[in-house]
Amino acid sequence: MKLGIIVNLSKENILDHATQIIKKFEENGLDFLITDTAAISLAGKKIAVKRINICESDKIYKRSDLLISLGGDGTMLATSFKAAFYNKPVLGINLGKLGFLAEIGMDQIDLLINEIKNGSLKYEERMLLTGKCVGHNIEKLSALNDLVFDKGGWPKMIDLSVYVDEEFVTTYSADGLIVATPTGTTGYSLSTGGPIVSPKTDVITLSPICPHSLNIRPLVLPGDARIKIKANSLHKEIQINCDGQRVFSFKPPLTIEIVKADKPAIIAMTSTSDYFNTLRTKLMWGIDLRKNNQRHKE
Repeated sequence: MKLGIIVNLSKENILDHATQIIKKFEENGLDFLITDTAAISLAGKKIAVKRINICESDKIYKRSDLLISLGGDGTMLATSFKAAFYNKPVLGINLGKLGFLAEIGMDQIDLLINEIKNGSLKYEERMLLTGKCVGHNIEKLSALNDLVFDKGGWPKMIDLSVYVDEEFVTTYSADGLIVATPTGTTGYSLSTGGPIVSPKTDVITLSPICPHSLNIRPLVLPGDARIKIKANSLHKEIQINCDGQRVFSFKPPLTIEIVKADKPAIIAMTSTSDYFNTLRTKLMWGIDLRKNNQRHKE
């Protein structure tokens, strides 16, 4: 198995961690590639990477069997977006804050290496969303977490009319709308009061951002739903952001058709990975902090 190491060079102390991982891979005889940009940065630290292990950044996804994302959840999202075009799995090593997607810490590198060598990694397919902007000649929007309609620089609300399988649902007057995959329900969607959905579930959720109504709630739709959203604003533009990373601006009114992508993203993880344990430990989900406080008092 050939591993491709993707390094987020903007992270603090990232080169020290990358060096540690490369040395461990070499000691264990693992076949790996690292991008030329990362190799140049390592050379600046007087850390040499063998020429046979260096690959052009735009080719590493094609040449690797498993991508190792070194950064945080944002790095993992960006890497998964590109890897999905090649049907390649991605495994995240967390050097960020939360590490919900990139859940492996530096203290688990030896476990990771053993499972790579033993072939005991787990793989999960995760839904991707695609969005087609009607009347605009641009590439399809794509997201592993969510597609977010945003009012941009407009200080007031915008109107978002939603149709599912050509049937009118409602018109939201809100600051925006989050269309999320199950993976994305623990991201931005969660902060707006959206539901937590197991990543193995085939559904799409709609969560309005600050709706001007007391009786509007998030909506859960089947994974094969064809969603059409018509957005209107008095402002000069409406923004659509994909996974909080790729932002597009459009002149209103705007119509976008959203469906589940034909191909999923593939997430790799160690055999010890446990989704609900991650919920409890990293989001404190279901944990009654009052009990912990009571123990401290005793």
